[in-house]
Amino acid sequence: MNNVRLLLKYIAPYKWSAVKNILYNILSALFTVVTFSLIKPFLTVLFDFNKIVTVPNPGPFQLNSDYLDKFQKFILSDFIGRYGPSGALLLAVLVVLVASLFKNTFIFLANNCMAFIRSSTVRDLRKRLYSKILRLPLSYFTDARKGDVMTRISNDVQEIEVSVMSSLTMMFRDPILIVVLVIYLFISSYELTLFALVLLPVSGWLIGRASRTLRSTSLSGQQNLGRLLTIVEETLTGLRIVKGFNAEEKMKAQFSESNERYSKVFKRVIRKAYLASPLSEFLSTIVILIILYVGGTLVLNKTGKMSPADLIVYLTVFSQIIQPAKNITTAFFAIQKGMGSIDRIDQILDAEETITEKKDAITPNGFNDSIEFKGVWYAYNNEPVLRDINLKIKKGQTVAIVGKSGAGKSTLADLLPRFMDCDQGTVLVDGVDIRDLKIKELRYLMGIVSQHPILFNTSFKENIAFGVKIAEKEKVESAARIANAHEFIMETEQGYENKVGESGNKLSGGQRQRISIARAIMANPPILILDEATSALDTESERLVQDAILKLMKNRTSLVIAHRLSTIQHADLIVVIDEGMIVETGTHAELMTKMDGFYRKLHSFQAI
Repeated sequence: MNNVRLLLKYIAPYKWSAVKNILYNILSALFTVVTFSLIKPFLTVLFDFNKIVTVPNPGPFQLNSDYLDKFQKFILSDFIGRYGPSGALLLAVLVVLVASLFKNTFIFLANNCMAFIRSSTVRDLRKRLYSKILRLPLSYFTDARKGDVMTRISNDVQEIEVSVMSSLTMMFRDPILIVVLVIYLFISSYELTLFALVLLPVSGWLIGRASRTLRSTSLSGQQNLGRLLTIVEETLTGLRIVKGFNAEEKMKAQFSESNERYSKVFKRVIRKAYLASPLSEFLSTIVILIILYVGGTLVLNKTGKMSPADLIVYLTVFSQIIQPAKNITTAFFAIQKGMGSIDRIDQILDAEETITEKKDAITPNGFNDSIEFKGVWYAYNNEPVLRDINLKIKKGQTVAIVGKSGAGKSTLADLLPRFMDCDQGTVLVDGVDIRDLKIKELRYLMGIVSQHPILFNTSFKENIAFGVKIAEKEKVESAARIANAHEFIMETEQGYENKVGESGNKLSGGQRQRISIARAIMANPPILILDEATSALDTESERLVQDAILKLMKNRTSLVIAHRLSTIQHADLIVVIDEGMIVETGTHAELMTKMDGFYRKLHSFQAI
């Protein structure tokens, strides 16, 4: 029920299109009844026209089957008198033709409205999912597999479009058609119709039992597909390692196992979905045969008002209920299949957004004084990563954070732009808790250069100007020159318009890092966060990148995380972290005087 409400919530913005769709479906259903009700006068002209050569005027209009029957006979009598039986047949054919034209026109208009609803709803769903992914904290993606998230935004949304949204066409159209046809059948013979309606719930119960497990099986299938795509994504990302360690057979085995598991689940889903149509058709055939027998008995025994022509018309109209009923059954199966995907999408849409902005959040007036960490604690999976961190960074200072891998250096840096929030304590910018500031405005104060530079598959110009709304060519070029990137950019075929490849794979590590630094220069932030920006580079690249970093840091406040201690010897303050705690602070010279100091040990290890 919650999933249906979720679906209706997406459809709500297009309620007027839904209203028009329902209106057109009602009109098409009415013209369907008109079309098939004209079978009776056609049969009467062919087999019993002598009885309707002269029929009196039926008088004032009445909404009942007797009046409609007399009115049809009166019209036919008039035409037979003027143009003969052939003229009456031609009239019946023309009326059926016009009614059919109107019926199919309204069906097209109804489907056109539904096409707009379907495409718009799926577009909105993808948009909402993508926006949610951008709002979720980085910690969410520590546990979530990238391939699984991609499956949800692509395959799961597509499954909803195919299984659920396409079924809405049938769910909006076919019940209306069935209701109109049933009303006509009640007017024709309420006894026979009541008998038929007793049979329908039995067939509905059998269909419901068959579809009950389809939703859970579909959910399992989408989860297995997510695991399959995760293996593909990991293989493409780590292809160099796979080949380098001759692990092709190992990866093949993993993929084959996951592929086989998905194939088995998918086969069960398809088998149950394919069961819908033949099951509903067989049950419908049983119902029609029973009605044919009962109705034929009534006609033969003359226990009702039905004539043989009435029974033929009744069965013809009742047969038109079969296809819509089958469609509803198929739609029900499809919706159950698609609900598994809705459950998976819900898991992302309902994921907790831990990094939220207060309604009365304020805009910082630049950066004027200091950054301060006061009694900061942070834990991941109940394991403390930072313990009682107290640190003050004054404007214009360069503060280096050093320590062993896993000591908590990057976590400390991630707290400043609110990629995550501390569990205890506060982080202050100019004396204001960063949780009281507008998130966007806080992040505008900062530029980030990470150990693994993130580039997008666009041009050099677009990557450098990524954080800027208006990219002036002169400013982009100036940022590239400061970052020592201008020369190698101009050596490419299209210069600044040249594509860098996926994740910058057309560039070396040093070139990628210099583009990343140029991006930070272009943003011109007062605060810099440098997360081991030179640790993965060769000596020549490190020299060029280090030179670019020094230019970048000029007249800015910098928080530098470093493994190579040689790159931070001129820092105003060096903070040593071990097991999430600050164990030493001071300049390089001060820390080197401590004979048993932690920093001195690290420095001696690197010197060796």
